[in-house]
Amino acid sequence: MHRTALRTPGPPRLERLTTGHSVWLVTCHADVRQVLTDPRIGRSSLLAPDAPPLPEVAIAREDPQALIHLDGAEHRRLRQTAQRSFTPRAIARWRPWIASVVEELLDEMARRRPPVDLIAGYARPLPALVISRLMGLEGQDHAEMYRWSGMAFSYGTSTPEEARDALVAFHSFLARLFATRRRHPGDDLISGLIAAADESPDVSESQLVSLARTLVVAGLETTQSALGNGLLYLLDEAPEAWQRLAEQDEDKAEPLVENLLRFVPRADVVEGAGLQRRATAEVEIGGVTVAAGDVLVADVMAAGTDPEVYPPDLRASTDGLFSPLPAPSLAFGAGPHHCMGAWTARMTMQLALHRLAHRWPGLSLAGPVEEIEWRRGGLTRSPLRLEVTW
Repeated sequence: MHRTALRTPGPPRLERLTTGHSVWLVTCHADVRQVLTDPRIGRSSLLAPDAPPLPEVAIAREDPQALIHLDGAEHRRLRQTAQRSFTPRAIARWRPWIASVVEELLDEMARRRPPVDLIAGYARPLPALVISRLMGLEGQDHAEMYRWSGMAFSYGTSTPEEARDALVAFHSFLARLFATRRRHPGDDLISGLIAAADESPDVSESQLVSLARTLVVAGLETTQSALGNGLLYLLDEAPEAWQRLAEQDEDKAEPLVENLLRFVPRADVVEGAGLQRRATAEVEIGGVTVAAGDVLVADVMAAGTDPEVYPPDLRASTDGLFSPLPAPSLAFGAGPHHCMGAWTARMTMQLALHRLAHRWPGLSLAGPVEEIEWRRGGLTRSPLRLEVTW
């Protein structure tokens, strides 16, 4: 099978880890949403001395003061500081920047003779160039950024020492960048974070740098994999939708992207995979009583296929793929820890898919889908290469 299978949505169930500990695996849409929004369930207690060891990626273990580990008032203070740089007005202002990066890559593709690798020439460089432009990192070595990102989100494919060294190197790089932007502010995300933090004295410089690092590595990882997997799905399983996308106005890409994010798998189903949380009080979820101290794993991809919320025929036809979702997707989480870069990732995918389809409505895979090699060992799974012709 060329795409990984998803867990089947169902009641919360215990999953025993190889460590000998058990976690509650939560897969239904309503239950996943409750896990992510209920104030009795959070992230910070996962780092408590009595918390069980979990198979988490390196960046999730490395910094206990990072935004992803904080709950309550401390989390709100840091998030509100950063959120000022992600207002609808700020994001709308970035659209021309993102569009210009997309067009530059398409122009470069047009100068080549097919077959062309869509991953190396499009899906992989696009998020790095977008992040570079937003953060004022033009000229940065993108290979180094991807190496840092791969280490940060590795699942056992690098040693703890290698992952730690990569994270420290990236932190040091960003700390120097913050110092430069303090002396010479510009019209970029780093300068915006600094200006917002200056109005919030309780936010430390180290927390800001850690936040910027998380935004970069998460943006690289998730956008690349979502775009690569979405392209493969459309070209292999929904060519009629690709043709329709080429003929539609740009705004029609929005529901298509929401549907792709909802049900196209972006990761292998591995032990403990999902958004990890821990109950701080007894709570009932999906008819099951979860005790204080129990760990929960919320599977947002399984929730995206819950037939109680998303009828299967939504993905069975071209019309369904372009239909608005009956309920918001949980692809970027929900609640206090909802991904701040979600709208930037969505905008990037909308522009990337629509403009590629508009240029080459006859785009097709250049080889058998069964021969595609996959990038594994990280937070996400996506094609290593995707040869196309037109």
